[in-house]
Amino acid sequence: MPTSYTTSWDLTARPPHEASDRPRSQAQLVAPGKSELGIVDGVEALAFLRREGAYADAPRPDLILLDLNLPKKDGREVLQDIKNDDALKRIPVVVLTTSKAEEDVLRTYNLHANCYVTKPVDLEKFIVVVKSIDVFWLTVVTLPPNGQ
Repeated sequence: MPTSYTTSWDLTARPPHEASDRPRSQAQLVAPGKSELGIVDGVEALAFLRREGAYADAPRPDLILLDLNLPKKDGREVLQDIKNDDALKRIPVVVLTTSKAEEDVLRTYNLHANCYVTKPVDLEKFIVVVKSIDVFWLTVVTLPPNGQ
């Protein structure tokens, strides 16, 4: 069971068409009682997950929502690094992206993504999908202890 401080690391908080004043592929950490933490690319994402530099005291997420289209280091590379890292590989990674390409689906599963979800364009459908992911992964599924 995850610790009481359940977090998810979300690289895809908005539907693909929604306007924003921040880059589309910017990551954010959302945790109960905490403010949003912007992470702008795959390199910074891995620094956060590995608790390097400014992220030395960062909480370890129980779930990662990962977009494939990240600057500097794309989501496929981030996924590969996560799954090759003994400290991170047990954190479930949900790929939530706009790509419907069979090549992306196959490659991400070959890299041990836990599931692949194509983002709906419609805002209401997007919200339903994100809530479903949250309920399934953070309520129904038994996760390994946080940080283990």
